[in-house]
Amino acid sequence: MKSGILSRFRDHTGERDVVPANTSPDAVDCNAAASSEKADKALTPTQDIPSSDDEAPSEAAAEGVRKVEAIAIVWSRKELYVAYACVFMVYFVNSLQQQITGNLLPYVMSDFASHSLVPVTGIVSQILGGVLKLPIAQLINIWGRPQGLAIMTALCTIGLILMAVCNNVQTYAAAQCFYWVGYNGIGFILNVFIADTSNLRNRALAFAFATTPYIATTWAGPKAAQSFYENSSWRWAFGCFAIITPTVVLPLLWILFSNQRKAARLGVIQKVDSGRTLRDSLCYYFIQFDVVGIVLICAGFALFLLPFSLAGSQTETWAALSTIVMLVLGVILLVAFGLYEKYISPRSFIPFHLVTDRTIIGACGLSATSFIAFYLWDSYYVSYLQVVHRLSITTAGYVNNIFSIGSCFWGLVVAVAIRIVGRIKPLALYFGAPLNLLGVGLMIHFRQPAHHIGYVVMCQIFIAFAGGTLVICEEMAAMAAVNHSDVAAILAVLGLSAAVGGAIGSSMAGAIWTNTLPAALEAALPESEKANAAKIYGSLKVQLEFDWGSEARMAIIKAYAMAQERRRRYSY
Repeated sequence: MKSGILSRFRDHTGERDVVPANTSPDAVDCNAAASSEKADKALTPTQDIPSSDDEAPSEAAAEGVRKVEAIAIVWSRKELYVAYACVFMVYFVNSLQQQITGNLLPYVMSDFASHSLVPVTGIVSQILGGVLKLPIAQLINIWGRPQGLAIMTALCTIGLILMAVCNNVQTYAAAQCFYWVGYNGIGFILNVFIADTSNLRNRALAFAFATTPYIATTWAGPKAAQSFYENSSWRWAFGCFAIITPTVVLPLLWILFSNQRKAARLGVIQKVDSGRTLRDSLCYYFIQFDVVGIVLICAGFALFLLPFSLAGSQTETWAALSTIVMLVLGVILLVAFGLYEKYISPRSFIPFHLVTDRTIIGACGLSATSFIAFYLWDSYYVSYLQVVHRLSITTAGYVNNIFSIGSCFWGLVVAVAIRIVGRIKPLALYFGAPLNLLGVGLMIHFRQPAHHIGYVVMCQIFIAFAGGTLVICEEMAAMAAVNHSDVAAILAVLGLSAAVGGAIGSSMAGAIWTNTLPAALEAALPESEKANAAKIYGSLKVQLEFDWGSEARMAIIKAYAMAQERRRRYSY
């Protein structure tokens, strides 16, 4: 999954918004020309998280919310600054880890002779990581921010350990599920912390601050990835961060837990005895986290999307019983999920009263389609740069990371503009969306072996600036369109839309790849190499072993060009 601004889909429990839930898309423009005073109200909450001078936390709030409000009451400004520094360090380490392991992913899959499965391994983990944001939001509201952060850090660390020691693609895929749930959960909870300590008018700037580590790690990550590959192994890359990640999170956990204990000692929060037995608690949390709904939607999307990447172009593969069963069962489970959530679930996984609002529909639709388009052209991109343009791991990583650094940098500019002007609609409608179409459209023409890599870089810069604009605008639109009590749920739904869009894009990319590259290789390879077509198709390392200018290497480049052309057209 792409690092940087792409992973920034927020939960929130801290502000008191004043815009009603049925706000129209036009009203989302936070500084309408008709009334600058009204816009200022829309951007400025009537009450922030309590400071040291505020009253005690509301007894009506969930326990996790009361805990974070109590922490805000008892800690000092110095501790807040230290906490923000810790948050920055966690973001820095996570972004560096993403840059390193992302550039090594094709080599991981090639070691298992499964280079074509690069997007497939991410489909289930993307769905799981996105779907679980709603239960994570519920978890931190019930148990607390530090408790949730500790659990997510443990899951992320387990995933990294499993990836470091795995010996087959199946174990690696399972490790990815642990890792992405933990990784997304860490970012999600840190964003809640930022939202808890900022008002709505400054929130875009605070969220943009969270992406600034990616500007630095964009340059360090690819170089470190090449160093791991040449001097050690990709396994040590995962192993190192299995140690570094929990070590960096621990100081922030200590600050949060120590202030939570301090609040309890001072009587700011009182522990409430639920009176539930162990069995009652299991049943209670089973319902609160909507386990049935989670299983239905995860299994449904996974079963429906995976066949498109796994099945090749052969008719007999699509006619196979396993493929048909997966597709049909996936559709049945998704329909069952909708019916269960609407009519049966005691605690609906999806807030239906919100997702029918046209502003929310627009924000979620924009999020999903943007991710579909992105993953269509971004999958296999590092491999393409190395095979077709003869770039090293480091240089290919730099080019691939143009989106990350560009979107993060431009996100800061957009955040400042929103802070000053207070309007989001013109930025998204007249700048972000057209620029994204222009960038992807030009890439259809320029992402060919005959064109210089500089033209591709230009297209990526356009897409990066568009992405940096659209992500922040859709987040702000979602927050401005709902009441405070619904902000956490709707931002989780926005994150779910992004995750599902990314999974669909990865699935489509894999389907196009498996339906194009093998046949193109068979047709283009010289007779002496046709018997090795399957081996070449399955390993990036084998593809790079052929000398530049050789007949076999030119045939591989031609096959890559055909696959890239088809995926780019779908992304547009």
